[in-house]
Amino acid sequence: MELKWIEDFLSLAETRSFSRSAESRAVTQSAFSRRIRSLEVWLGTALLDRSTYPITLTADGRQFLETAEEVVRLLTVSRADFRARSDGAGLPVVTITALHSLCLSFLPRWLGRIRDALGPVASRVLPDNFNICVQALVEGGYDLLLTYHHPGIPIPLDPERYPCRVVGRDSLAAVASPRGLVPDAKGRLPLLQYSRGSFLGRLAGIAQSAEDAPATYPVHTNENSMAEALRSMALGGHGVAWLPRSLVAPEIRAGALTVLGREMPMDIRLYRSAERHRSFLDEVWAVAAEDPPNYSDAE
Repeated sequence: MELKWIEDFLSLAETRSFSRSAESRAVTQSAFSRRIRSLEVWLGTALLDRSTYPITLTADGRQFLETAEEVVRLLTVSRADFRARSDGAGLPVVTITALHSLCLSFLPRWLGRIRDALGPVASRVLPDNFNICVQALVEGGYDLLLTYHHPGIPIPLDPERYPCRVVGRDSLAAVASPRGLVPDAKGRLPLLQYSRGSFLGRLAGIAQSAEDAPATYPVHTNENSMAEALRSMALGGHGVAWLPRSLVAPEIRAGALTVLGREMPMDIRLYRSAERHRSFLDEVWAVAAEDPPNYSDAE
């Protein structure tokens, strides 16, 4: 049993549509359907009459709906109570889920900006890949989501329910060690790439498709979305990597990495749930609305 199965069921009971609920829960429809089926298997009964349109709840589904609503309510209250007690210093707390690379390059400076504007604040951060970060925001465990954005990759969040602010600007740069990368017979350089389908991998694919991008051929795939691993490979002279400039700005300034060609601009976006309101969170959101700095070349 997983809590998200129950939350999926509550969403489906409200929308009566697998596609609409999957979209609001930020998962594919097939994954959403599997989770609902897993809940039914765990309970040992059918909760939905799938022969009708829109779908309806079975008698057992209507009975379980009351239980599900109460379970989620009690768990939410308990979580809020435990988290409040864990704030030993009595400071206001902001919870953030963010891409790994942003936790290294952007988040420390951004939190400093928040503390300069609002005073002492406690923070709890979940660094992870894009899909997990979106899920963490949607499931209500975190106040804010920090991610890159490019028009070529839509963010699967309803803007009415999950408004966003641009809080910084960065760029994706093709970088390599200046120490002896040898092109192949076709003039191509070895490419260090992200796993297929990863968020940074999709961004890198857009950048690599530009006419003036360096000609490359793949020699290494990192089977996760962590840009830091590719940075280490690039520094070791193994090939070209598409990396956020903010992550490699010190190495570029020191001459350890060289930028090859034009960089692809990206926004840094902050998302929140419109359903989560606390006075302190609203203050953080207001500070985030100020002119976004460009951290890509920050010292």
